[in-house]
Amino acid sequence: MTSSTALMIIDVQNAMFSYPDLSLHNGEQVLSNIQRLLQKAREDGLPVIYIQHTSQTDDEYSEGTPTWYIHPSIAPQPNEWVVRKSSWDAFYQTELLAKLQKLNIQKLVICGMQTEFCLDTTSRCAYSLGYHHNVLVSDAHSTFDSKVLPAADIIKHHNQMLGGRFVQLIKTEDILAVGFN
Repeated sequence: MTSSTALMIIDVQNAMFSYPDLSLHNGEQVLSNIQRLLQKAREDGLPVIYIQHTSQTDDEYSEGTPTWYIHPSIAPQPNEWVVRKSSWDAFYQTELLAKLQKLNIQKLVICGMQTEFCLDTTSRCAYSLGYHHNVLVSDAHSTFDSKVLPAADIIKHHNQMLGGRFVQLIKTEDILAVGFN
C-alpha cells in the first residue's frame, strides 16, 4: 500500500526519560499515545519516519550512548526510516526532504519531543517547505517544565500557536477512530 501520509516521530529517545530531576509532562501517557499511533500506522501500511537527535558533542545525544537510542517501546523496524539531525529542525542539513519527495509524501502526522524546540521548529519548517496539510497530534507530544512556565502551559501554548496556522490539531483517539488520511 502506498500513502501520501507519513507518521513522523520526533526525538522520542531514551534521554527524554533519563533525567533524574526532570520528567516529561504526562510522559507515560504521551509515550502510550505514540505507541498506539505507531501500531495504527504500521497496520495501515503508512510510512514511519523517526527523527533522532544526534549531537556533535559528548552528551546524552552522542551516537551510541544508551540515552541516544530511540525508546525501545517504539523501536524502528527495518523498513522504517531514521533521520538523524543535529539541530532543532529535522529538515536542516538532513536527507528528510529528499526522502519525503521520493515517496511523494504530502502530509505529515507529527508527534514526539520536545514541544517548544524540535517539534515546533520542524512543524513550522515543514509548512514553509510546502507541507500545508500536516497534523500535530495534540496529546502525543511533551516537554519539561521551564524556569518560566510549567510544561502543561508550554504544550497548551504551542498547540494554540501551531494549530490552524502550521498544522491541524487532532487527538490520538480521533486519529485512531478515523485513520490518518
